[in-house]
Amino acid sequence: MLKELTKAIANLNIPADWIGIRTVQETSTNHSVRDCLPQVNGKYFTVGAMLEVMVNGCIGYAATNSLDLSELQAAAKIAYKQALVASEWWIHPFGESERPKVVGEYNSPFNESLDGLSPGEVNDLLVLICQKLKVDDKIVQTTASISTTEKESWFVSSNGSEVYQRILFIGTHYGVTAQDGALVQQRTNNGWQANCFQGGLELLKQADLWDRVQQVGEQAIELLTADECPNTCTNLVLAPDQMMLQIHESVGHPLEIDRILGDERNYAGGSFVNQSDFGKLVYGSPLMNITFDPTVPGEFASYGFDDIGAVATKEYLIKEGLLQRGLGSLESQTRSGVPGVACARACSWNRPAIDRMGNLNLEPGDATFAEIIAGVEHGVYMESNRSWSIDDRRYKFQFGCEYAKLIENGKLTKTLRNPNYRATTPEFWHSLIKVGNASNWKMYGTPYCGKGEPNQAIWVGHGSPACLFANVEIFGGGT
Repeated sequence: MLKELTKAIANLNIPADWIGIRTVQETSTNHSVRDCLPQVNGKYFTVGAMLEVMVNGCIGYAATNSLDLSELQAAAKIAYKQALVASEWWIHPFGESERPKVVGEYNSPFNESLDGLSPGEVNDLLVLICQKLKVDDKIVQTTASISTTEKESWFVSSNGSEVYQRILFIGTHYGVTAQDGALVQQRTNNGWQANCFQGGLELLKQADLWDRVQQVGEQAIELLTADECPNTCTNLVLAPDQMMLQIHESVGHPLEIDRILGDERNYAGGSFVNQSDFGKLVYGSPLMNITFDPTVPGEFASYGFDDIGAVATKEYLIKEGLLQRGLGSLESQTRSGVPGVACARACSWNRPAIDRMGNLNLEPGDATFAEIIAGVEHGVYMESNRSWSIDDRRYKFQFGCEYAKLIENGKLTKTLRNPNYRATTPEFWHSLIKVGNASNWKMYGTPYCGKGEPNQAIWVGHGSPACLFANVEIFGGGT
C-alpha cells in the first residue's frame, strides 16, 4: 500500500506546497447480550483516504472512499481549492515544519488473533457471563458485550513520509442492575466500557474472569442493603478505575491546546488554563506527575506516530505539580508557542486530525494500597465511575461512583451506596497527599471521547494507581 500511495502522490496534478495522504482500513465486530439473549452481532468494514493539501500556509482537506488515482486526484483538487480560498484569511501560516518527513512502523502487541472465536462462540461466552452474573433473584438485568477492531493506516507525503501502523483493539463489558422495591443499584466491571485495551483474544482469558463476574453480581446485591454515603468533608481514596475519569475530565480536556486557543468553545467548551500558564501554573501537589505516554504496551491509545506523522514519545505534561506541556499537535504548538505532544488524531479516514488525548497517565508513587488505607483515620474509598458533570471550562466538577467503603481507623469497614464527590480542579489536585505504587497501578480505556465538529469519538487510555485526597466534599445520592 505504501508504494501505491507514494506513486499516487507523485502523480497528483495540483500546484500545492505539500500534499499528504492518510489511508485507513478498519474491520470491527460488536457482540452484546442482555439477560442471556443476544442483542447485537455485527461486523463492519470501512476504508478510505484523507487528502491534506498545503497552499500559501493553509491546509485544505478532502476525503474519498476510493483509492483509485482519479478519485484521489479529485479529492486533492477539492482540498487545494479549499486551502487556496482560506489562505486569504489564515490565522497562522503553516509550512513543512508542521508536516516533517517521517518513516516508520508500529504494531500492537498481541498473542492470539481477533479472528480466533466464531460469533457463536463469542455469544456462548457472553451468555455464560450473564448467567453467572445473576447471583440472586434481585438481579433484574444482566448485560455483557465484546467489541474488536483491527485498524491499519498508511501515511505518505510529498516530502517523503512513509508510515504504516496496525493496531488491534478489544473491549469487554459486563454488569448488572439490582432492585429491591424502589431501590435500584447498578454494578459493572470497573465502570461503563472501561476495560478497553490493545491486544488479541488473550485479553478475554483473564485468570480471574469468573471470580470477577461473581464479585460484580454479589456487590450489586450488597449495595441494596448498604448505608447511604454520608455528607461530609473528609479523606477520599479513589481506585484506578475512577482515577481514569478524574484524569480524563480534569486534566486531559483542559490541557488540549485547541480548546485553550478557542477552537472548541462553541461545542465542547474551553479551559480554565491560559497559554501563559505553561511553565508557571502549579496545577497540583508535588505528588502529581502526569504523562502523555503512547509507548505503554497494550494501553488503549498507544501508537508510534500521530495522524500527521509526528513521532509519538513519552512526555511529562505535569511534573511534581507544575504544568509543563499541553495536548497540542504540531499545528497548535506553532500557533500557541506552547510545547505539546504527538496528538493530532482522527477517528476515521473521513475526518481531519485534531488535538486529542492519547494515553494520559498518573505516574506511580511509593505507597501500597494497604499503606494508603492504613494512614486514613476517617474517609471514604470509591470505585468505578457512574456519573460525571463538569463545567465547560473544566473547572468545577462533581462525579459519582458505583461502589464505596467507609474507612475507619485505617481499615475498610462498611459498604456505602450512591457515593459522590465535588471540587474544583486546582483545589482537588492540590489535595493529593498520597499516590499508590506500581503494584496498584492499573490502566483502563474508553472508546467514547467525543470532540470536534463534525463529532469525532476516539479511543483514549488512562493509567493510575490508587490515590488519597484530603478534605474533599463527599455526599450521598439522596442530597
